[in-house]
Amino acid sequence: MEAIDSQPLTLALGPAGTGKTYLAIAAAVKALDEGRIDRIILSRPAIEAGEQLGYLPGNMEEKMSPYLRPLYDALADRLGGKRLRQYMSDGTIEIAPIAYMRGRTLNNAFVVIDEAQNCTYVQIKMLLTRLGWHSTMVITGDPDQTDLLPGMSGLADIAGKLESLNDIAVVRLSKQDVVRHPLVACMLAAL
Repeated sequence: MEAIDSQPLTLALGPAGTGKTYLAIAAAVKALDEGRIDRIILSRPAIEAGEQLGYLPGNMEEKMSPYLRPLYDALADRLGGKRLRQYMSDGTIEIAPIAYMRGRTLNNAFVVIDEAQNCTYVQIKMLLTRLGWHSTMVITGDPDQTDLLPGMSGLADIAGKLESLNDIAVVRLSKQDVVRHPLVACMLAAL
């Protein structure tokens, strides 16, 4: 949270259960409530974790909804269902599939890119360059749990290259930071 509060760009890397997504959403809601930003933009790659879901009916938001469920859960926890629905309806919270981010400049926004281990180097580079004035971006992911073919994920490479730059925080979490059931950390160590 200190990194997110003090830097315009934070990359949070670590295993499942460390609260990466939840903390990014909590910081986004805090920034919105304090009037530091005008909107929250959520993006996540639409990669199926080994299953074939096939064609999903509906508009873009309905198609992305299953992939964004963890973000919605964290938002509902922080905002409540009624306020979340209102913000989704009036555009204060926007769903932005990675495929539609090219060419945009995201000013006065808090941008959360979740599950970035499922983005290629080129995709993450494109997403990073969307950062606009008076905005904060948090990129979360676990480089050890990519659903891409070996060597395709760009998250670890980009984090390594950006780590030494000013105004960018790279936070590396470990199994000691797991806040889920204690067995999660034990299983991660064994697997």
